[in-house]
Amino acid sequence: MYGHPAAPARTSLVLASLVVAAAAAPAAATDPVLSLELVVGGLTNPAIIANAGDGSGRLFIGEQDGLVRIWDGSQLLPTPFLDVTAQSISGGEQGLLGLAFDPGFESNRLLYVHYSAPDTTGDPAVDHFTTISRFTVDAGDPNQVDPASEIVLLRYPQPYGNHNGGTIAFGPDGLLYIGLGDGGSAGDPGDRAQSTSVLLGKILRIDPQGDDLPADPDRNYSIPPDNPFVGAAGEDEIWALGLRNPWRFSFDRSTGDLFVGDVGQNAWEEIDHQPAGSDGGENYGWRCYEGNHPYNTAGCGGPSQYTAPIAEYSHGDGCSVTGGHRYRGASYPNLQGTYLYADYCSGTIWGAAPAGSGWSSAPLLESSMTISCFGQDEAGELYLADHGSNGAVYRIVDSSPTNLVFADGFESGDATAWSGVAPRRAAAGRRPQ
Repeated sequence: MYGHPAAPARTSLVLASLVVAAAAAPAAATDPVLSLELVVGGLTNPAIIANAGDGSGRLFIGEQDGLVRIWDGSQLLPTPFLDVTAQSISGGEQGLLGLAFDPGFESNRLLYVHYSAPDTTGDPAVDHFTTISRFTVDAGDPNQVDPASEIVLLRYPQPYGNHNGGTIAFGPDGLLYIGLGDGGSAGDPGDRAQSTSVLLGKILRIDPQGDDLPADPDRNYSIPPDNPFVGAAGEDEIWALGLRNPWRFSFDRSTGDLFVGDVGQNAWEEIDHQPAGSDGGENYGWRCYEGNHPYNTAGCGGPSQYTAPIAEYSHGDGCSVTGGHRYRGASYPNLQGTYLYADYCSGTIWGAAPAGSGWSSAPLLESSMTISCFGQDEAGELYLADHGSNGAVYRIVDSSPTNLVFADGFESGDATAWSGVAPRRAAAGRRPQ
């Protein structure tokens, strides 16, 4: 049985789900059969996997405690690429949370990080600060960041220790996108995700090369003039809103579509989608909705005012979504166009793909891992990190005997071409809140 596809508006979701659930059994087909190949172990809380896009073939692995390590294709280099342990704090949902290489990295050697910094103000309303900084790689050593090169682009107060978001990524437009959670606690008590007067509960879009705010020492960047709230009420950096904790998001390297894994509250986890070419301003509904389900609709508009997720699952199947990537590599045609995502607690890996007017999702692999992130190499092959005590990075492999699934119609919208069902198990383990 397929997972429930999400319709563009919440009002049609229930009917769409019933139609899929009542459909006849799909025709036999070869499904992706995922397996995992160990790349490197011995890591401490790995939470980031990235490539520099410079032709070096290196994988950069961010450990939540504050180190970025390099896998050069044969070994884990002993000296960290970057060390922010001195200026960051870690534990729980805090630490080194994001890493992005500048689109011009091969020539300008610039990279960006997202980390949690301690509060130095003494303000009881501030727990810590989200920090987005730029660094430069040492001119004489491509495997070493110059520690003195840090320039802080954004320093923003967080009222609680959790819901910090995490991902930073360059979009196909060459601009930097930043995911921030709603500020924490539970239920978004400050209604921050729906407020355009704060940056929390949002995806931001900035140009990191300029400075439109010279009078503000904590905001050192330019605002793209086509951001949706420029010239309107609201913070100009905001690109999308209504997010609880967008821990991991990614851009489809083929289409430019944006996929966001937004961690839920008590009952539902969701994958949100923004098509390439969007003008921004999508409101994904939190705190009014958790997934497709009303949560706290006091003061909220009607369902049509919010963008519904393309996939969701209940806490019977997990408890904390880890957003992933859409497969665009060349090694596994079965996986072409599949968006892979996972649950941190249950270890389940799902695949989602277009199905008719919506999306359909199915579990592809059950694991015992605490999956903290996905990543891709320069060729588009996918990896994941086990955040647990045996911290490691694995390469995702399709072990199916043939490569017929998407050629048989799934990518074209024929959901009957994919029939696989994997057993699900109850969620277990620590849940990021």
